Amino acid sequence: MSKLKFQINRTSSQYPARAGTIETAHGTIQTPIFMPVGTRAAVKTVTNQQLLDMNAQIILGNTYHLMLRPGTEIIEAAGGLHKFMNWSRPILTDSGGFQVFSLSTLNKITEEGVKFQSHIDGSKHFLGPKESMQIQKILGSDIVMAFDECSPYPCERPVLEKALERTHRWARICRDFELQPHQNLFGIVQGGVHGDLRKQSAIALTQMDFDGYAIGGLSVGEPAELMNAMLDEVEPHLPKDKPRYLMGVGTPRNIIDAVMRGIDMFDCVMPTRNARNGTAFTWSGKVNIKAGRYAKDFSPLDPQLDCYTSQFSKAYIRHLLNVDEVTGLTLVTIQNLTFYLDFMRQLRQAILDDKLQEFYLKICEIYPE
Repeated sequence: MSKLKFQINRTSSQYPARAGTIETAHGTIQTPIFMPVGTRAAVKTVTNQQLLDMNAQIILGNTYHLMLRPGTEIIEAAGGLHKFMNWSRPILTDSGGFQVFSLSTLNKITEEGVKFQSHIDGSKHFLGPKESMQIQKILGSDIVMAFDECSPYPCERPVLEKALERTHRWARICRDFELQPHQNLFGIVQGGVHGDLRKQSAIALTQMDFDGYAIGGLSVGEPAELMNAMLDEVEPHLPKDKPRYLMGVGTPRNIIDAVMRGIDMFDCVMPTRNARNGTAFTWSGKVNIKAGRYAKDFSPLDPQLDCYTSQFSKAYIRHLLNVDEVTGLTLVTIQNLTFYLDFMRQLRQAILDDKLQEFYLKICEIYPE
Protein backbone atom coordinates (compact mmCIF):
# COMPACT_ATOMS: atom_id res chain seq x y z
CA MET A 1 0.00 0.00 0.00
CA SER A 2 1.23 3.47 -0.88
CA LYS A 3 1.61 6.39 1.48
CA LEU A 4 0.02 9.71 0.67
CA LYS A 5 1.45 11.49 -2.36
CA PHE A 6 0.54 15.10 -3.08
CA GLN A 7 1.15 16.75 -6.43
CA ILE A 8 0.27 20.32 -7.36
CA ASN A 9 -1.08 20.48 -10.91
CA ARG A 10 -1.39 24.25 -11.11
CA THR A 11 -1.14 27.31 -8.87
CA SER A 12 -3.18 30.45 -9.53
CA SER A 13 -1.23 33.33 -11.02
CA GLN A 14 -2.93 35.78 -8.63
CA TYR A 15 -3.40 33.84 -5.38
CA PRO A 16 -1.84 30.98 -3.37
CA ALA A 17 -4.74 28.79 -4.60
CA ARG A 18 -3.68 25.48 -6.10
CA ALA A 19 -5.24 22.51 -7.85
CA GLY A 20 -3.66 19.26 -6.80
CA THR A 21 -3.92 15.49 -6.54
CA ILE A 22 -3.67 13.38 -3.40
CA GLU A 23 -2.96 9.68 -3.85
CA THR A 24 -3.88 7.31 -1.03
CA ALA A 25 -4.09 3.56 -0.66
CA HIS A 26 -7.86 3.71 -1.25
CA GLY A 27 -7.89 6.07 -4.20
CA THR A 28 -7.06 9.45 -5.66
CA ILE A 29 -8.47 12.77 -4.44
CA GLN A 30 -8.55 15.85 -6.64
CA THR A 31 -8.13 19.09 -4.74
CA PRO A 32 -9.58 21.47 -3.75
CA ILE A 33 -11.99 18.92 -2.27
CA PHE A 34 -15.05 18.93 -0.02
CA MET A 35 -15.44 15.88 2.22
CA PRO A 36 -18.96 14.83 3.28
CA VAL A 37 -19.19 14.18 7.02
CA GLY A 38 -19.99 10.60 8.03
CA THR A 39 -19.55 11.05 11.77
CA ARG A 40 -20.91 7.66 12.87
CA ALA A 41 -19.77 5.66 9.81
CA ALA A 42 -22.59 7.02 7.63
CA VAL A 43 -23.39 10.30 5.91
CA LYS A 44 -26.83 11.13 7.27
CA THR A 45 -29.84 10.09 5.14
CA VAL A 46 -27.83 8.94 2.09
CA THR A 47 -26.35 5.59 1.09
CA ASN A 48 -22.80 4.85 -0.02
CA GLN A 49 -24.07 4.23 -3.55
CA GLN A 50 -25.63 7.68 -3.61
CA LEU A 51 -22.29 9.12 -2.46
CA LEU A 52 -20.53 7.27 -5.28
CA ASP A 53 -23.12 8.53 -7.77
CA MET A 54 -22.29 12.12 -6.81
CA ASN A 55 -18.56 11.25 -6.95
CA ALA A 56 -17.69 11.85 -3.32
CA GLN A 57 -13.95 11.13 -3.37
CA ILE A 58 -13.39 10.97 0.41
CA ILE A 59 -15.59 11.04 3.50
CA LEU A 60 -15.06 11.58 7.23
CA GLY A 61 -15.54 9.45 10.31
CA ASN A 62 -15.14 10.55 13.91
CA THR A 63 -13.01 8.90 16.58
CA TYR A 64 -15.03 10.18 19.55
CA HIS A 65 -18.39 8.95 18.28
CA LEU A 66 -17.11 5.62 16.96
CA MET A 67 -15.23 4.80 20.17
CA LEU A 68 -18.51 5.20 22.06
CA ARG A 69 -20.75 3.47 19.54
CA PRO A 70 -20.33 0.82 18.21
CA GLY A 71 -16.92 0.68 19.92
CA THR A 72 -13.52 -0.14 18.48
CA GLU A 73 -13.82 -3.87 19.25
CA ILE A 74 -16.69 -4.26 16.80
CA ILE A 75 -15.01 -2.23 14.06
CA GLU A 76 -11.76 -4.13 14.57
CA ALA A 77 -13.63 -7.44 14.30
CA ALA A 78 -15.16 -6.20 11.03
CA GLY A 79 -11.69 -5.56 9.63
CA GLY A 80 -11.60 -1.79 9.98
CA LEU A 81 -13.87 1.11 9.12
CA HIS A 82 -13.73 0.66 5.33
CA LYS A 83 -15.04 -2.90 5.59
CA PHE A 84 -17.45 -2.14 8.44
CA MET A 85 -19.28 0.50 6.38
CA ASN A 86 -18.49 -1.01 2.96
CA TRP A 87 -16.77 2.12 1.65
CA SER A 88 -13.86 1.51 -0.72
CA ARG A 89 -12.67 5.11 -1.20
CA PRO A 90 -10.49 7.19 1.16
CA ILE A 91 -11.59 8.03 4.70
CA LEU A 92 -10.31 10.77 7.00
CA THR A 93 -10.91 10.42 10.74
CA ASP A 94 -10.97 13.31 13.18
CA SER A 95 -9.03 12.71 16.39
CA GLY A 96 -11.99 13.19 18.72
CA GLY A 97 -10.41 16.24 20.33
CA PHE A 98 -13.03 18.72 19.21
CA GLN A 99 -15.88 16.51 20.45
CA VAL A 100 -14.21 15.80 23.80
CA PHE A 101 -13.98 19.52 24.47
CA SER A 102 -17.37 20.54 23.03
CA LEU A 103 -19.81 17.63 23.58
CA SER A 104 -18.75 15.86 26.74
CA THR A 105 -19.59 17.10 30.20
CA LEU A 106 -17.34 17.40 33.23
CA ASN A 107 -14.17 16.94 31.19
CA LYS A 108 -10.87 17.29 33.01
CA ILE A 109 -7.69 18.06 31.07
CA THR A 110 -4.45 16.45 32.19
CA GLU A 111 -1.02 16.38 30.56
CA GLU A 112 -1.80 12.87 29.30
CA GLY A 113 -5.21 13.65 27.79
CA VAL A 114 -8.81 14.31 28.77
CA LYS A 115 -11.03 12.52 31.26
CA PHE A 116 -14.65 12.96 30.22
CA GLN A 117 -18.17 11.65 30.53
CA SER A 118 -20.04 10.47 27.47
CA HIS A 119 -22.74 12.82 26.16
CA ILE A 120 -24.83 9.68 25.54
CA ASP A 121 -25.01 7.94 28.91
CA GLY A 122 -22.59 9.71 31.25
CA SER A 123 -20.11 6.81 31.23
CA LYS A 124 -16.52 7.78 32.05
CA HIS A 125 -13.76 7.64 29.45
CA PHE A 126 -10.24 8.86 28.80
CA LEU A 127 -8.88 10.07 25.49
CA GLY A 128 -5.36 11.32 24.88
CA PRO A 129 -2.90 11.35 21.98
CA LYS A 130 -1.89 7.69 22.37
CA GLU A 131 -5.49 6.54 22.79
CA SER A 132 -6.65 8.56 19.78
CA MET A 133 -3.86 7.14 17.62
CA GLN A 134 -4.61 3.59 18.72
CA ILE A 135 -8.31 3.98 17.90
CA GLN A 136 -7.58 5.54 14.51
CA LYS A 137 -5.06 2.79 13.80
CA ILE A 138 -7.82 0.25 14.37
CA LEU A 139 -10.25 2.27 12.24
CA GLY A 140 -7.71 2.15 9.42
CA SER A 141 -8.51 5.54 7.94
CA ASP A 142 -6.27 6.86 5.18
CA ILE A 143 -5.80 10.24 6.86
CA VAL A 144 -5.43 10.38 10.65
CA MET A 145 -5.68 13.61 12.64
CA ALA A 146 -3.36 14.39 15.55
CA PHE A 147 -5.02 14.81 18.95
CA ASP A 148 -5.18 18.48 19.90
CA GLU A 149 -6.74 20.79 22.46
CA CYS A 150 -9.59 22.80 20.98
CA SER A 151 -10.00 26.10 22.79
CA PRO A 152 -13.34 27.95 22.70
CA TYR A 153 -13.97 31.34 21.09
CA PRO A 154 -13.50 33.81 22.59
CA CYS A 155 -10.62 32.65 24.76
CA GLU A 156 -8.13 34.56 26.90
CA ARG A 157 -4.58 34.53 25.59
CA PRO A 158 -2.93 32.83 28.62
CA VAL A 159 -5.40 29.94 28.29
CA LEU A 160 -4.68 29.71 24.56
CA GLU A 161 -0.94 29.67 25.15
CA LYS A 162 -1.18 26.74 27.56
CA ALA A 163 -3.48 24.88 25.18
CA LEU A 164 -1.05 25.45 22.32
CA GLU A 165 1.87 24.09 24.33
CA ARG A 166 -0.15 20.99 25.13
CA THR A 167 -1.28 20.62 21.51
CA HIS A 168 2.32 20.67 20.30
CA ARG A 169 3.42 18.21 22.99
CA TRP A 170 0.58 15.87 22.03
CA ALA A 171 1.43 16.32 18.34
CA ARG A 172 4.91 14.90 18.94
CA ILE A 173 3.43 11.88 20.70
CA CYS A 174 1.04 11.33 17.77
CA ARG A 175 3.87 11.72 15.25
CA ASP A 176 5.95 9.06 17.01
CA PHE A 177 3.06 6.57 17.22
CA GLU A 178 3.31 3.71 14.72
CA LEU A 179 0.18 3.62 12.57
CA GLN A 180 -0.72 1.15 9.83
CA PRO A 181 1.60 1.36 6.79
CA HIS A 182 -1.05 2.96 4.56
CA GLN A 183 -2.05 5.66 7.07
CA ASN A 184 -1.02 9.32 6.95
CA LEU A 185 -0.93 11.73 9.88
CA PHE A 186 -1.89 15.42 9.77
CA GLY A 187 -0.85 17.91 12.44
CA ILE A 188 -3.36 20.57 13.50
CA VAL A 189 -2.44 24.25 13.72
CA GLN A 190 -4.12 26.02 16.64
CA GLY A 191 -3.74 29.44 18.27
CA GLY A 192 -7.21 30.98 18.31
CA VAL A 193 -7.46 34.36 16.61
CA HIS A 194 -3.95 35.47 17.55
CA GLY A 195 -1.84 35.70 14.41
CA ASP A 196 1.49 35.30 16.22
CA LEU A 197 0.30 32.11 17.94
CA ARG A 198 -0.96 30.73 14.64
CA LYS A 199 2.43 31.44 13.05
CA GLN A 200 4.20 29.85 16.02
CA SER A 201 2.03 26.76 15.74
CA ALA A 202 2.53 26.40 11.98
CA ILE A 203 6.32 26.63 12.34
CA ALA A 204 6.43 24.17 15.25
CA LEU A 205 4.31 21.57 13.46
CA THR A 206 6.18 21.96 10.18
CA GLN A 207 9.39 21.07 12.02
CA MET A 208 7.73 17.80 13.08
CA ASP A 209 7.26 16.89 9.39
CA PHE A 210 3.67 15.62 9.20
CA ASP A 211 2.12 14.17 6.01
CA GLY A 212 -0.25 17.12 5.86
CA TYR A 213 -1.43 20.07 7.93
CA ALA A 214 -4.86 21.01 9.21
CA ILE A 215 -6.00 24.33 10.61
CA GLY A 216 -8.36 23.86 13.54
CA GLY A 217 -10.16 26.12 15.98
CA LEU A 218 -11.71 28.36 13.31
CA SER A 219 -15.33 28.70 12.18
CA VAL A 220 -16.31 28.57 15.86
CA GLY A 221 -18.07 31.93 16.02
CA GLU A 222 -15.44 34.41 14.88
CA PRO A 223 -16.21 36.73 11.93
CA ALA A 224 -15.24 35.44 8.48
CA GLU A 225 -12.80 38.33 8.11
CA LEU A 226 -10.93 37.17 11.21
CA MET A 227 -10.83 33.58 9.98
CA ASN A 228 -9.38 34.74 6.66
CA ALA A 229 -6.82 36.87 8.50
CA MET A 230 -5.63 33.80 10.42
CA LEU A 231 -5.28 31.85 7.17
CA ASP A 232 -3.20 34.71 5.77
CA GLU A 233 -0.93 34.42 8.82
CA VAL A 234 -0.54 30.66 8.58
CA GLU A 235 -0.21 30.02 4.82
CA PRO A 236 3.36 31.33 4.31
CA HIS A 237 4.64 29.05 7.08
CA LEU A 238 3.17 25.74 5.87
CA PRO A 239 5.07 23.52 3.41
CA LYS A 240 4.02 24.11 -0.19
CA ASP A 241 4.34 20.41 -1.01
CA LYS A 242 1.92 19.10 1.64
CA PRO A 243 -1.91 19.22 1.61
CA ARG A 244 -3.69 21.75 3.83
CA TYR A 245 -7.05 21.13 5.46
CA LEU A 246 -9.34 23.76 7.01
CA MET A 247 -11.51 21.89 9.50
CA GLY A 248 -15.26 22.45 9.78
CA VAL A 249 -15.66 25.03 7.00
CA GLY A 250 -18.13 26.09 5.68
CA THR A 251 -20.31 28.12 3.31
CA PRO A 252 -19.39 28.29 -0.40
CA ARG A 253 -18.07 31.81 0.21
CA ASN A 254 -15.99 30.63 3.20
CA ILE A 255 -14.53 27.83 1.10
CA ILE A 256 -13.54 29.89 -1.92
CA ASP A 257 -12.03 32.55 0.36
CA ALA A 258 -9.91 29.82 1.96
CA VAL A 259 -8.94 28.19 -1.34
CA MET A 260 -7.64 31.57 -2.50
CA ARG A 261 -5.44 31.48 0.60
CA GLY A 262 -3.92 28.11 -0.29
CA ILE A 263 -6.26 25.61 1.43
CA ASP A 264 -6.91 22.26 -0.30
CA MET A 265 -9.38 20.28 1.84
CA PHE A 266 -12.66 21.05 3.61
CA ASP A 267 -15.40 19.37 5.58
CA CYS A 268 -18.58 20.72 7.13
CA VAL A 269 -21.95 19.43 8.35
CA MET A 270 -23.64 22.45 6.76
CA PRO A 271 -24.92 20.78 3.56
CA THR A 272 -26.33 17.75 5.41
CA ARG A 273 -27.62 19.61 8.46
CA ASN A 274 -29.26 22.36 6.41
CA ALA A 275 -30.90 19.71 4.26
CA ARG A 276 -32.63 18.31 7.33
CA ASN A 277 -33.92 21.81 8.06
CA GLY A 278 -35.32 22.15 4.53
CA THR A 279 -32.62 24.47 3.16
CA ALA A 280 -31.15 23.63 -0.23
CA PHE A 281 -27.91 24.93 -1.76
CA THR A 282 -28.37 25.63 -5.46
CA TRP A 283 -26.63 27.51 -8.25
CA SER A 284 -29.26 30.22 -7.69
CA GLY A 285 -28.48 30.53 -3.98
CA LYS A 286 -30.07 29.04 -0.88
CA VAL A 287 -33.68 27.89 -1.14
CA ASN A 288 -36.00 27.32 1.82
CA ILE A 289 -37.97 24.56 0.15
CA LYS A 290 -40.58 24.43 2.93
CA ALA A 291 -41.86 27.90 2.00
CA GLY A 292 -45.47 28.09 0.91
CA ARG A 293 -44.62 29.67 -2.44
CA TYR A 294 -43.26 26.31 -3.63
CA ALA A 295 -46.50 24.39 -2.96
CA LYS A 296 -47.44 24.48 -6.68
CA ASP A 297 -43.97 24.96 -8.14
CA PHE A 298 -43.38 21.96 -10.38
CA SER A 299 -39.96 23.07 -11.61
CA PRO A 300 -36.80 21.24 -10.46
CA LEU A 301 -34.94 22.47 -7.41
CA ASP A 302 -31.81 23.29 -9.39
CA PRO A 303 -32.04 23.01 -13.20
CA GLN A 304 -28.29 23.81 -13.46
CA LEU A 305 -27.27 20.74 -11.47
CA ASP A 306 -27.24 17.23 -12.87
CA CYS A 307 -28.26 15.06 -9.94
CA TYR A 308 -30.94 12.57 -8.90
CA THR A 309 -32.91 15.25 -7.04
CA SER A 310 -33.39 17.20 -10.28
CA GLN A 311 -35.94 14.57 -11.36
CA PHE A 312 -38.37 15.87 -8.72
CA SER A 313 -40.26 19.14 -8.42
CA LYS A 314 -39.99 21.68 -5.65
CA ALA A 315 -43.66 21.01 -4.85
CA TYR A 316 -43.02 17.28 -4.38
CA ILE A 317 -39.92 17.77 -2.22
CA ARG A 318 -41.76 20.36 -0.12
CA HIS A 319 -44.64 17.91 0.35
CA LEU A 320 -42.27 15.14 1.50
CA LEU A 321 -40.63 17.41 4.07
CA ASN A 322 -43.96 18.72 5.37
CA VAL A 323 -45.31 15.20 5.96
CA ASP A 324 -42.02 14.04 7.53
CA GLU A 325 -41.13 11.54 4.83
CA VAL A 326 -37.48 10.50 5.11
CA THR A 327 -37.22 10.55 1.32
CA GLY A 328 -37.53 14.34 1.44
CA LEU A 329 -34.44 14.58 3.66
CA THR A 330 -32.56 12.26 1.32
CA LEU A 331 -33.45 14.29 -1.78
CA VAL A 332 -32.35 17.62 -0.27
CA THR A 333 -29.17 16.04 1.12
CA ILE A 334 -28.32 14.65 -2.33
CA GLN A 335 -28.97 18.11 -3.77
CA ASN A 336 -26.74 19.86 -1.24
CA LEU A 337 -23.82 17.43 -1.38
CA THR A 338 -23.97 17.27 -5.17
CA PHE A 339 -23.94 21.07 -5.27
CA TYR A 340 -20.93 21.27 -2.95
CA LEU A 341 -19.00 18.69 -4.96
CA ASP A 342 -19.92 20.38 -8.25
CA PHE A 343 -18.88 23.72 -6.77
CA MET A 344 -15.48 22.24 -5.85
CA ARG A 345 -15.13 20.70 -9.31
CA GLN A 346 -15.78 24.05 -10.96
CA LEU A 347 -13.48 25.78 -8.47
CA ARG A 348 -10.69 23.36 -9.32
CA GLN A 349 -11.26 23.93 -13.03
CA ALA A 350 -11.15 27.69 -12.52
CA ILE A 351 -7.69 27.31 -10.97
CA LEU A 352 -6.53 25.03 -13.79
CA ASP A 353 -7.81 27.55 -16.35
CA ASP A 354 -6.37 30.45 -14.32
CA LYS A 355 -9.81 32.06 -14.13
CA LEU A 356 -10.16 32.04 -10.34
CA GLN A 357 -10.98 35.74 -9.98
CA GLU A 358 -13.85 35.42 -12.45
CA PHE A 359 -15.26 32.39 -10.61
CA TYR A 360 -14.81 34.14 -7.25
CA LEU A 361 -16.98 37.06 -8.34
CA LYS A 362 -19.65 34.63 -9.53
CA ILE A 363 -19.73 32.85 -6.16
CA CYS A 364 -19.78 36.13 -4.21
CA GLU A 365 -22.87 37.16 -6.16
CA ILE A 366 -24.70 33.88 -5.43
CA TYR A 367 -23.37 33.38 -1.87
CA PRO A 368 -22.30 36.78 -0.49
CA GLU A 369 -21.47 35.36 2.95
